[in-house]
Amino acid sequence: MYIIVYDFGTSSIKTCLFDIGDDIKLLESATAEYGLYISDDGGAEQDVEEWWNAVCSTTRELFSRSDVGVEKIGGMAFCSQMQGTVLVDEQGNALRRPMNYLDQKGYREYRECMGKGIIKVSGCSLYKLARNLMVNYSGSVSAKDPVWKYKWVEKNEPEVFKKVYKWLDINDYLVARCTGRILRTADSAFATFLYDTRKGKEGWNKGLLKMYKVNPGHMPEIINSTDLAGTLTKKAAEDMGLVEGIPVYGGGGDTTFVNIGAGCTRPGDTHIYVGTSGWVSTYLDHQTVDINAMITGVLSAKPGYFNYYAELETAGKCFEWVIKHLALDDVGIYLDKAYINGDVESRLTSIYDYLSDEVSRVPPGANGVIFTPWMHGNRCPFEDSDAAGMFFNVRIENNARDMIRAVLEGVCYHLRWLLECESFKVRTSDTVRFVGGGALSKVACQILADITGRRIETVNNTQEVGAVGTALVVAAGERGVDVLELARRLVSVNAVYEPDPSKREIYDRNYRVFKKLYKANAALFHEMNSEDGR
Repeated sequence: MYIIVYDFGTSSIKTCLFDIGDDIKLLESATAEYGLYISDDGGAEQDVEEWWNAVCSTTRELFSRSDVGVEKIGGMAFCSQMQGTVLVDEQGNALRRPMNYLDQKGYREYRECMGKGIIKVSGCSLYKLARNLMVNYSGSVSAKDPVWKYKWVEKNEPEVFKKVYKWLDINDYLVARCTGRILRTADSAFATFLYDTRKGKEGWNKGLLKMYKVNPGHMPEIINSTDLAGTLTKKAAEDMGLVEGIPVYGGGGDTTFVNIGAGCTRPGDTHIYVGTSGWVSTYLDHQTVDINAMITGVLSAKPGYFNYYAELETAGKCFEWVIKHLALDDVGIYLDKAYINGDVESRLTSIYDYLSDEVSRVPPGANGVIFTPWMHGNRCPFEDSDAAGMFFNVRIENNARDMIRAVLEGVCYHLRWLLECESFKVRTSDTVRFVGGGALSKVACQILADITGRRIETVNNTQEVGAVGTALVVAAGERGVDVLELARRLVSVNAVYEPDPSKREIYDRNYRVFKKLYKANAALFHEMNSEDGR
């Protein structure tokens, strides 16, 4: 069976053609970039036409290189970044630029709603949190949550808001553009924290909509990720170079499918993902929450299962920053010389490999330098949009190699922190699957093993792991088989990394300091970066 999956990341798309039979094969892929527009008011927006152009150009490129005819495609789906906000009219046209998950313009709206009340938990009204927790084991405790983007538009762009027909996430918008049907998948509905997860009551919760003053008419019909959303329209097929009528499945968010693509399909299986963002996720057959650490169980592609999910907003993004701003003379590399021919993914992978080799020459602990990877605020285990990245303990004898290694270690320290927070509430697996672009580096894999003290496994097609999971969901739906069993059978391990006990002492010391850096600097971050501080 031939399946197209659109793996829709923060700043680029990877369009993949899979052949799923007795195994899963990635036949071809094509990538394209689109903008992420950061503004001084905390905004992080994107452009729907840039998205659609990327979808169309990569689809055409894919089939220009493939021997598979477009008439043989059995299904397609999107796997996208989550917690975006796309406001559309009745024809599915976006009314303004979509807000990305990093957007935090709604900070005032968040504080005005959640910051009021006599009794508070994590700075939020206990009453409102309790109502949320009763309904879906979660709560809107971050200014980056979608409801505050929605409320920001209502308050600041009333003329736009008057025209709103439905409120969608990114995957839902793309499905609508392909099929003409305006829907939301259950996982993206849950990501608004306005969705009821209680058995027999699944759907939009009227009480929460009223509490947050959200117009119920803006909430679309909900389908499952595994459901058939519709078929490809003639117009979309012409744009993409495909044939009309291809089945388009619900799809959903990256967190929905990565565990399946990683082969983490038994309760207690834990995986770590590092792409632009990063997370630790443990698969569960029940839902739970840790409101203090900002961790909750988000919906899985299979009803009745959940991903207990703790997020780091900027993971691989920190290393991308290193590539752009720190990989200079001291490591013997100029960016214009390092870039090889080919697409942006190939160039970044090449430099990533080069720099990974360079940092392997630096001893564990980065000669005392510690980096905090909070370059666009932070969500777990503390929520603070004012938090920022910093290099701590830089001395005259340190050089750029030390700082580059410190960035890799800093991301891993934070992932260890998230892993330990998850372990307070659920049983995490002794062996952790490491997936995403970060897992391409053997150096990064070993550092993660050494810092977490866990056995680390990697899998095939690690950069496309969300797309793999999405393709398996589509294939399982077509075959009428259990997707978890299919993933266990087809996803295979390609490498194993054991922690080195000799490195434990230095990493434990640096990790203790790393965790103290936020508390020691929280007030200073606020003074530097918040409107109140200024």
